[in-house]
Amino acid sequence: MDLTNYNQILETLKPYHAQLIAVSKNQSTEAILSLYEAGQRIFAENRVQMLLARKTELPSDIEWHLIGSLQKNKVKKIVEWISMIHSVDSFELAETIHKAAIQYNRVIPILLEIKIGTESEKQGFEYTNLLASLSTDPWINLSGIQISGLMGMASFTENSHQIQSEFRKLKLYFESIKKLHPEYTAFKELSMGMSSDYKIALEEGSTM
Repeated sequence: MDLTNYNQILETLKPYHAQLIAVSKNQSTEAILSLYEAGQRIFAENRVQMLLARKTELPSDIEWHLIGSLQKNKVKKIVEWISMIHSVDSFELAETIHKAAIQYNRVIPILLEIKIGTESEKQGFEYTNLLASLSTDPWINLSGIQISGLMGMASFTENSHQIQSEFRKLKLYFESIKKLHPEYTAFKELSMGMSSDYKIALEEGSTM
């Protein structure tokens, strides 16, 4: 595997102090191992079934992140070892993760997913609904999770101005929640940007 692009991305990230989450979806085991051997340790999948398969066939020191939607009935399958869940889109899901995590004496870092893209199939909280939930639901009692920041996916478009606007909006949401809820001391991560738009995401404040 040609690692030139990988190394170029790492150089691009350096000034922003951002982490690279390597999404292994649709990649061969050999391709993932070549990145691992180059030093990459954080990988992500968007489906629990694939996460479970990857976990068994790849080195044990990989930090696995889930970036796709998570059904409550699948939480127990990954909670013992998952490093971060980027896609928490309801208090009920967070509560399910919490209940499973405390059985393993774990605290799972999570990101709250906000819908910023225009496509109807995009997942996530509406921002105003998230604010209401943070104010009324007992998030602070969920000792099995750590609210570590926000995640959002921009619209699938070639319009860079639209993408920039959506990422900028998410950054404003991030700053607002951080100010309104100082009790979440780990609230530091902003997960946004994919292969096609990560440079815009970095300019707008992405940390992952």
